Amino acid sequence: MRPVRSLLIYAGFVFLGGALLAPWLYWGVQSLATPVPQLQKLAQQPFHRYVNRSLLLLALAALWPLMRSLGVGAARDVGLVNPKGNGRNFAAGLGLGLASLAGVTILVLVAGARQINGVDSAGLWTGKLLGAALTAAVVAVLEEILFRGAIFGALRKTCRWPAALALSSMIYALVHFFSKPQSPVEVQWSSGLVMLTEMLSGFVDVGQVAPGFFTLTLAGAMLAVGYQRTGNLYFSIGLHAGWIFWLRGYSLLTRETAAGQGRFWGTGKLMDGWLALAVLAPAFGLVWKYLPQAKVTAIQDEP
Repeated sequence: MRPVRSLLIYAGFVFLGGALLAPWLYWGVQSLATPVPQLQKLAQQPFHRYVNRSLLLLALAALWPLMRSLGVGAARDVGLVNPKGNGRNFAAGLGLGLASLAGVTILVLVAGARQINGVDSAGLWTGKLLGAALTAAVVAVLEEILFRGAIFGALRKTCRWPAALALSSMIYALVHFFSKPQSPVEVQWSSGLVMLTEMLSGFVDVGQVAPGFFTLTLAGAMLAVGYQRTGNLYFSIGLHAGWIFWLRGYSLLTRETAAGQGRFWGTGKLMDGWLALAVLAPAFGLVWKYLPQAKVTAIQDEP
């Protein structure tokens, strides 16, 4: 049970520590905004963003200690093996990620639920897409190391991998459902704790969670199966990066129309509608059936 205990300690440190750090981060930015004009835009951000950034900061800072507590002695223990010979896995994942959400996007646009935003120049389009690609690369690597390499890898040391897959995929889905409450009138030392409680209320909002929770759980399962089958994270990183690229580009370059119905077509988040779930279900079947099983896995997964 040591891996589970390590994960619980990690989660407690990130959530409690991030809530307590957020007011200090907020006060620091406010005090520096006057002498450093470049920080003025950041100083105007709502307080829940400071809580989010504090959680992310501590999650990254505590990631290596978490790895060590899980017995990770090398990058290969979390699926980061030598990339030589794994280009095909990465390309296959990237292609599937791009194709699956491209299918959702095309159906939404053809149905008239959203339409493409007008932009001033091709340069602006290029800039937005390059930004989406950079975000996709960074987020895919970090989240795959954490959710598949660390969390899924730790859970499958204590239970059989299908159970670890289900649990880690639900955890992955849940963290995407923080609500965005109003900022407090005055930020105090305890404001982060209060804000975190309000942000967590998004987990019990059925209208907000369904169907997005089911779609993201299925997405997490696809990513975990990719890791389990190939023995490394390259397929999963490619798949995740393809999705994030579409998610960023979709929200930047399209807007909802009067014909849009969020529960079926989804909102600007793209993966929060029933249509995305319907498209990803057969994509999961493809991964399950056709992704070859690696002869040697990076981590032994039988308890």
